[in-house]
Amino acid sequence: MSDFDLVLAGNVVLPTHCIADGYVAVRDGRIARVATGPAPAARERHLLGDALILPGAIDGQVHSRSTQGLEDFDASTRSGAAGGVTTIVDMPYDAGRLICNAERLTAKAREAAQLACIDFALYGTVHPNDGPQHIDEIVAAGACAFKFSTFGTDPERFPRIPPATMHDCFARIALHGLMAGVHNEDEEVIRTQQARVRAQGQSDYRSHGLSRPAYSETLAIAQIYEIGADTGCRAHVVHCSTSRGYELAAAYRSMGHRATIEACLHYLVLGEEDLARLGGLGKVNPPIRPAPERERLWQHLAAGNITIVSTDHVSWPLERKSNSDMFANAAGVPGLEVLYPLFIKGCLARGLSLSWAARLLAHNPATLFCIDHCKGALTPGLDADIAVLVPGPHRYDPGVPGRNAAKWSPYADMMLPYRVQATYLRGDLVFDGTTVLAAAGTGRFVRPMVSSLSPST
Repeated sequence: MSDFDLVLAGNVVLPTHCIADGYVAVRDGRIARVATGPAPAARERHLLGDALILPGAIDGQVHSRSTQGLEDFDASTRSGAAGGVTTIVDMPYDAGRLICNAERLTAKAREAAQLACIDFALYGTVHPNDGPQHIDEIVAAGACAFKFSTFGTDPERFPRIPPATMHDCFARIALHGLMAGVHNEDEEVIRTQQARVRAQGQSDYRSHGLSRPAYSETLAIAQIYEIGADTGCRAHVVHCSTSRGYELAAAYRSMGHRATIEACLHYLVLGEEDLARLGGLGKVNPPIRPAPERERLWQHLAAGNITIVSTDHVSWPLERKSNSDMFANAAGVPGLEVLYPLFIKGCLARGLSLSWAARLLAHNPATLFCIDHCKGALTPGLDADIAVLVPGPHRYDPGVPGRNAAKWSPYADMMLPYRVQATYLRGDLVFDGTTVLAAAGTGRFVRPMVSSLSPST
């Protein structure tokens, strides 16, 4: 009789190194052993050869409820399961409901638990009129972080938080040890630039980047980190498209501040030149920059200057992304289904170790969101959240039924070197390489454990 419920043998990818001909053993939904050598007996045993065995990814930036009627937690988590993602961290800007008090966060957690097929954690935020008034109760309700914005997309759903209010909120969050993540674009610069670009009659694919120049990001980033430095709060930039932003983050860390920064998949995969083909399908905020800037981001990644990589996943209907006037298109793209395969492709193309995938897509997000007591690594005692990827070039098709709710992607038709063959959540198979098997309600709400904070983040 075996001591293990499940054993997977192949190339085990850890945050620091890879174990060729290794195995992962699972018991009672948790990692029980990671080792090299002959795989032990188990109730279920798979000898996977050249397959990669990775920790289930944690996507730190997902918008499951931005589009009513198209996507909710059932759809977003199906996409995640198909992409080797086992936990999503959902943003607080739901259509029609800002998650800015404990009642709303608790209701969202309850509703998501009935729909999700993988696990989820939740950001909270504040309404600008409330300031820090509800922060303590939102923490008690289980938020893993707080989200703010230096740019106002919508005064109620996605509001700008003024610097003084943000300072008050950071000071309160610092008492709880959680992270404050901020959308990093300067409001005044963008409003001015948008007016100038429009006055010149520009509205094609280049107009979006012209209206949101790189310095609009770095001005906001400096503000975010200065407020973090003054309050002692863990300050995090939730998406940075420009190399200068990563330089600022590294500089603040060198001064002893806990300044972290996030790259999104689209900044590492696409260049502004791709927008000539994609048009509105490639519109995101901040914008995608030219290809040389993309390569500088990979250099920062190799230097250790990027904390995590996420998708900033959102599924807009195609009619919201297909206007010839770039200003009329919604910002954001889906990406959960291809997070692991596309990131691994980028690493292989630049000679980078696959350990970066385990580190930036699992280990570091778990630490950043204070959920590394149960998530983020193939470490004995943690949840057996596992992604199995097998080699074999294939073309990505976002139209495969049951995975991508939007059925479009800026990554459509890209060749991928690996595909997800299996995703396990707490030791149970939730995706078999073809079909998402997990039923709605399989996913659980993951609460942070602040005592698990790492000095590095």
